[in-house]
Amino acid sequence: MSAVAVDGLWTPHSGYHWDGSDRRFFEGWYFRLTLPAVGQSFAFMYSIDDPGGQTALSGGAAQILGPDDTYLYCPFPDVKGFWAWPHRLGLGHWRAASNTQSRYLAPDVFAETVTQGYQVTSTLHQGYLRDSRTGAIARWHYTIQPRYGWGPLQEPQRPTAGWLSYLPIFEPGWQVLMAHGWARGWIDWQGQRYGFDHAPAYGEKNWGGAFPQKWFWVQANCFAEFPDLAFTAAGGRRQVLGRTETVGLMGLHHQGELIALSSLDAQIHWQVSPWGTWQMTAQNHCYRIVLQGSTVLAPAPVQVPTREGLQWRCWDTTRGQLRVQVWKKQSASATAQLLIEATTNLAGLEVGGLGWETPWQYGN
Repeated sequence: MSAVAVDGLWTPHSGYHWDGSDRRFFEGWYFRLTLPAVGQSFAFMYSIDDPGGQTALSGGAAQILGPDDTYLYCPFPDVKGFWAWPHRLGLGHWRAASNTQSRYLAPDVFAETVTQGYQVTSTLHQGYLRDSRTGAIARWHYTIQPRYGWGPLQEPQRPTAGWLSYLPIFEPGWQVLMAHGWARGWIDWQGQRYGFDHAPAYGEKNWGGAFPQKWFWVQANCFAEFPDLAFTAAGGRRQVLGRTETVGLMGLHHQGELIALSSLDAQIHWQVSPWGTWQMTAQNHCYRIVLQGSTVLAPAPVQVPTREGLQWRCWDTTRGQLRVQVWKKQSASATAQLLIEATTNLAGLEVGGLGWETPWQYGN
């Protein structure tokens, strides 16, 4: 059971999942940093495909969505430059000025040795990348203080997709590594330097043979009126033991607790347009959560792992409008009371996969 420490707790699935076999395999990581003072975000996306080096798809990549959803891409075709820890969060991929073995480096050694690449752990994120097409440059170095993994603060952290995620039956696996944390440091984006302290940070990952056939995703942990609030929601069609199923989940961390409703234990429905609107409701005997997301901004295309390698099958913004409402019932016969109503204009909104010619409606 691989995990990462979060305030003395442990988040499952934080370690690297590749078992050394030659089956089709990818692992991908997503780390987001939000800068409310300037109304911008940085979303870092790292991936490794067929890490054994046995196929034409073998290799890694780094992508960044920066201010105003600008995009940077840097491929790392040599899998020997990739490293990852098997039992906790730690990974990197780089080209070095010397024959330095691919492994975690002290930050000052990394800065002196690595000519291009990144390294990230649960408490550090550092890198230097140059876009392979445009020449645009990004440098960054910041530390992270995790606040929430996936679960209440005083309990063992949970697998986001449930205990069955420990079995190799889902394609892909999914885990929120850090629903909320605080970052301190700097990012230099194409010559403009952003310094920050106590900036909201987030992390998650996927692994398996390919991304879902179709999905949407919503994430935010920058709510002015609720600085402790972190929200993640997703819905998708995934493979389970050779068949396809549709699943959804909404998770909200606040005041040390987690409210999580999934299609396994709650009534869920959604209507998501090909681009522009996200509406989702989940409820059980105790809670009802409603999200309304929207954007008038054009989507930023990003690449995601598929059976055929990285493909442009995902559309994102980190500047979406989002309203989250949470109702709670004190008893089965009681009227639900509004517990939380929070809004932000710095939400991550995403659709991906195939079949987005019309809105996607699920549930009653």
